[in-house]
Amino acid sequence: MGLIELVLLFVAGVLGGVMNSIAGGGSFITFPALMLSGVPPVMANASNTLASTAGYLSGAYAFKEDIRKDRKNLPKIIVFSVLGGALGAWSLMVVEENTFLRVVPWLLLFATVLFIVGPRFNQLLQSAASRYKHASWLGQIFVWIGLLVVATYGGFFNAGLGIISLSFLVIAGYRDINIMNGVKLLISCGVSLTAIVIFVYQGAIDWPATLVVLAGTLVGGYYAAHISRRLPQVWVKNSVIVISVSITVYFFYSTYW
Repeated sequence: MGLIELVLLFVAGVLGGVMNSIAGGGSFITFPALMLSGVPPVMANASNTLASTAGYLSGAYAFKEDIRKDRKNLPKIIVFSVLGGALGAWSLMVVEENTFLRVVPWLLLFATVLFIVGPRFNQLLQSAASRYKHASWLGQIFVWIGLLVVATYGGFFNAGLGIISLSFLVIAGYRDINIMNGVKLLISCGVSLTAIVIFVYQGAIDWPATLVVLAGTLVGGYYAAHISRRLPQVWVKNSVIVISVSITVYFFYSTYW
């Protein structure tokens, strides 16, 4: 790996770390950067999951008090996150490289749409869910099956996991935003750590590239606290939207034309 690729990956990691800390969507930068540096698609996706996990862990630690408030559900959340993460990671390991490459634009499109409409969609879900506070036991079963589906998606493709997790929590009846953010990060930790074990075992991690991106995300996440005081969040979010749409269009063009 040359100097240019190393610089590209580190800068991408810094930008991704800043985005994840302020508005989310850092994978829209780090995943394509790994591919552009020559890492194969499946390996780039696995490596991106590992590079993102440090942020999940630090975030979950910061929200540990809020997570503890949901003690009753924590065992089920952890179990379904781990199961789904393992299922998604295993699916990624058995899929053909060319098949995954053709699916990538659609996954990016899905994550982009979720990023754009996620907050509004969650408001609608919250409004609808408030009318059905006393869900039947059958409804609860569907809720936990939903978490398994969310975790499976996250094990297969990390981008958009946080947004999908928040949507699940709204459907599950959560209302406290701090508890929601804490549990969202806990889900991401369970999914990603499980997936990483499988990726490492399968030799699917490009360690030099991953460590450079990881170093960048740690730097970006650290300085994001200072940047966030000076930049309106809407500016950052709009920048993420522009970047994610542009990257999605590029992948559709390069894959299908």
